[in-house]
Amino acid sequence: MTNSLEGKIAAVTGAASGIGLECVRHMIDAGAEVYLLDRDASALDKAAAELGGKAHACVVDLFDYPTVDAAVSRIVGEKGQLDIFHANAGAYVGGNVWDGNPDSWDPMLHLNINAAFRSVRAALPQMMKQESGDIIVTSSIAGVVPIMAEPIYTASKHAVQAFVHTVRRQVAQFGIRVGAIQPGPVVTPLLKDWDPARLKANIEAGAMMEANEVAEAVMFMLTRRKGVIVRDLVLLPHHFDV
Repeated sequence: MTNSLEGKIAAVTGAASGIGLECVRHMIDAGAEVYLLDRDASALDKAAAELGGKAHACVVDLFDYPTVDAAVSRIVGEKGQLDIFHANAGAYVGGNVWDGNPDSWDPMLHLNINAAFRSVRAALPQMMKQESGDIIVTSSIAGVVPIMAEPIYTASKHAVQAFVHTVRRQVAQFGIRVGAIQPGPVVTPLLKDWDPARLKANIEAGAMMEANEVAEAVMFMLTRRKGVIVRDLVLLPHHFDV
């Protein structure tokens, strides 16, 4: 897969840590130039310094929509193209509905649904103009299999799946591919929001994956020949029971 993305310009949201950062690392290793979009300025600077000249830090608050539009404008202004947009940023809330705090649901739903959809929208006009591009959205196994332990999160990822499938059909005429990566449990900063007992059980059962394994799957999606799309890619640890 060496240099398989040579000459490509990519942008990744939630790029300062976890799955996003690993995807950036893999894209750069494959030859792409990548803009890291995240609200954590210090983490962005650290990541960009580590990754070298093909990584560009871009502070973006996905809840502040004009900053997303400005980031895309910056990329197109500097590079004249946008070939890959990975809407990766997301949040997690689990637990029973009846004893959950609805106020904690709102920012997660906002990020996983509204912000993700609007960030994809920001990237589409340039891809439509150039009649090519890849949109990858980080979804979840919860987007296709209802997970009882996380009903609100599951609902958010079902919305993501509906968006991916409908937008994919809308923009296929412009040569744009839209697909979702749907991992099971991954060792990322989101684990801090998991129920401790459930997390312990998953770790002991070997039912966890590393972020680099998700990144490898994303690279598989991005490197299919033109005319072939991986619409959904479910990635699970062998011992994860759904």
